[in-house]
Amino acid sequence: MQLPTEFIQLPLRFDAARLAAEISALGEDVWRPHPQGFAGNDAMPLVAAGGDPDNDATAGAMAPTPALAACPYLRQVLASLGSTIGRTRLMRIVGDGEVQAHADISYYWWERVRVHVPVTTSPQARFQCGERAVNMAAGECWIFDTWREHRVSNPVPEARIHLVIDTPGSAHFWALAGAGRDPFAARSAAFAPAEIRFDAAVEPALRYERVNRPRVMSPWELATIAAWLESEIEREAPGSESARALVRAALAALTQDWRSLWSAFGASGEGIAEYQALLERLLAQADPVTQELCFSNKVALRTALRSLIVEAALLPEGLRGSPVPKSRPALRARQRLRRAIFIVCPPRSGSTLLFETLAQAPALFTSGDESHGLIENIGTLSPAARGWESNRLLAEDADRATARTLAQAFAARAHDRDGRPADPSRPLRFLEKTPKNSLRVPFLAEAFGNSTFVYLYRDPRETLSSMLDAWRSGRFVTYRNLPGWTCELPWSLLLTPGWREWVTLPLVEIVARQWMATVEILIEDLQRLPPERWCVASYSRLVAEPEAEIARLCRFLGLDWDRRLDGPLPLSRYTLAAPNQDKWKRNAAELERILPMIEPVAARARDLFALAPEK
Repeated sequence: MQLPTEFIQLPLRFDAARLAAEISALGEDVWRPHPQGFAGNDAMPLVAAGGDPDNDATAGAMAPTPALAACPYLRQVLASLGSTIGRTRLMRIVGDGEVQAHADISYYWWERVRVHVPVTTSPQARFQCGERAVNMAAGECWIFDTWREHRVSNPVPEARIHLVIDTPGSAHFWALAGAGRDPFAARSAAFAPAEIRFDAAVEPALRYERVNRPRVMSPWELATIAAWLESEIEREAPGSESARALVRAALAALTQDWRSLWSAFGASGEGIAEYQALLERLLAQADPVTQELCFSNKVALRTALRSLIVEAALLPEGLRGSPVPKSRPALRARQRLRRAIFIVCPPRSGSTLLFETLAQAPALFTSGDESHGLIENIGTLSPAARGWESNRLLAEDADRATARTLAQAFAARAHDRDGRPADPSRPLRFLEKTPKNSLRVPFLAEAFGNSTFVYLYRDPRETLSSMLDAWRSGRFVTYRNLPGWTCELPWSLLLTPGWREWVTLPLVEIVARQWMATVEILIEDLQRLPPERWCVASYSRLVAEPEAEIARLCRFLGLDWDRRLDGPLPLSRYTLAAPNQDKWKRNAAELERILPMIEPVAARARDLFALAPEK
C-alpha cells in the first residue's frame, strides 16, 4: 500500500521476549524456505489460505495455522491492531543475510498495509524503503510504503525475526497510524506507545479475511485503480506526453467497456471471455510504450498493468467456487516433478527475462522466483556447511533424502501462471532459474532424473558489462560477510570455485574470472548429458524475435504455447537498464583489458551455441 511517507511507527509496544519464547517453543520443523526463494530467508506461516501452512496464495479465505493456535500472545498482538487479519507470517533472515531490493506491486498489497513487529533483531539491522532506512527495534510496531522499492539487511551473525501482518486496516487501525511517528519528521513529545502485555485471561476474537479477490472486478474499483495508475504515471514515470496520452486512452477505453459489460453480466460468471478480451486489448494497446514508461520503484508499466488490473480483474477459473472434485491421494514430491526445466547461464545473461516469458506456458509451474533459499536452506547444501568453497554441487550431493527435501520444497510452492497452486495428486512440470544452478547441473540432473536444461547464451561482452554494473549497484550481494573476502565490495552473484585467489585483483578481472569459471563448468557438465536433455537459447533472438525463439524452445521442451508475443518483451524484475545491444560499451574501456583473457572460453561458448542440440 502506498503511504504518504516511507515509514510510520505505530504507538504500540509488545513484549518481544515473550514473543521470542513462544516462537522458539514451536521448533524448527514449522519454518519453511522463503516463498520467493530469497537466499538465507525463511518463513513460518501463521495465517494462510485455508489455514494451510504450505499454501502461500494471496487468494482465498485466510485462517490460522496450527503454529498460531499454539501462540496465545501472538494472537493478542494481532488483536491489538483492531483490524481484519490477512496473510501473516514470521519472517527470518539468517545472520549476514538480506532481502534483495524489490517492490510489492500486486493487487493484494495495493489495498493492504504491511505491519512489521520485530521480535529478534539488532541495532545493526537496517530496513531501507526508497532512499531512507531505519532500524526497527524489538517490540516496536511499524508500517511502510510497500509500493516503493525496499530491502532489508542483517549484517550480524544472529538471525533476525519479524512478525509480518497484512491487513486492509480499519478506522481504529488508521487512527493508530494517525497517532504514529514519522522517524524523519520533527519529533513529537505526544508519541507514547501503549504497552500491550500478555493477559492469560483474554482470548481475542480475531477476524480473518475471507474476501480478497473479486470474481469480476466492479467498474468502480477498476476505475479507481486506473485513475491511481494514471496519477502515478503523471507524477513519477518519465516519458513523452504522447506515451502518457496513449495509456490514458487505453485505460479509459477499458473502464468504459468494462462498465458496459458489467451492466449486462455483473459478476455472474457470464461474459468472462468478453471481459478477458478487454484485458488483453489493454496490454496490446499499451505495448508501444511499455519500455518507455517505468515507475521510480523500477517497475515497468506493463508489469504494473498486469499485476493491478489484468491478473486481478478476473478470478482464475480454478478459484471461482466450482465444484471440488473428489480428492485423490497426494503423489510423492519426486513423482510429481516430471521433466523439470532448469534455465542455466552465467549471471546477468537475461535468465529472468526468459524465465518470466516461458513461465506463461499453460502447463508450467514455478515458485515465482529464484530458488536460492530453497536449496541453500538444506543444511548439507549451504556454502557455510561446505567451507565456503563455492556453489558447486555434484551428483553425489543428491542423496535420496536431500533430493526428496528439495522436491518437496519445489512442489509446495508451485503455482501456475494464474497463481493457482498445483494439485498434489497430479504430476507437474516445474520451471526454475537461478544462476547458481549453472554450477549444479550434475546435482540437479541426478536429483531430477528426467530434467531438461536450457542454456541461455548471451554475448560475453554484454554479460560481463552487466555483471560489473551488478557488483557496483549493491543490489546483487549474495554473501555480505564472506570469510576471507577482504575487498571493498561484498561478494555478489554466484560463488565460483577459486574465488579466494582473486582477493587482490581489480573488479573487472574478478568478474571475468567469475564468468570464465561458470561457463567452463557449465559447458563441461552439459556435454556429459544426453543431447535430448539440453538445448541452447539465444538472448539476442529472445529480445529481437521473442515469438520465434519461444516457439522453438517450446518445441524442444514439448510445451504448448497460447499467447502472442508480437512486441518487445516487458523488462524483467532485475533489469538495471533497458536492453540495448550497445549498452556494454559504457564499460568498454575496462573490458578491453580482459577480453583477450576470456577469449578461449568465449570461443568454446560460441562453438557450443553453434553446435548444441536443438529440435
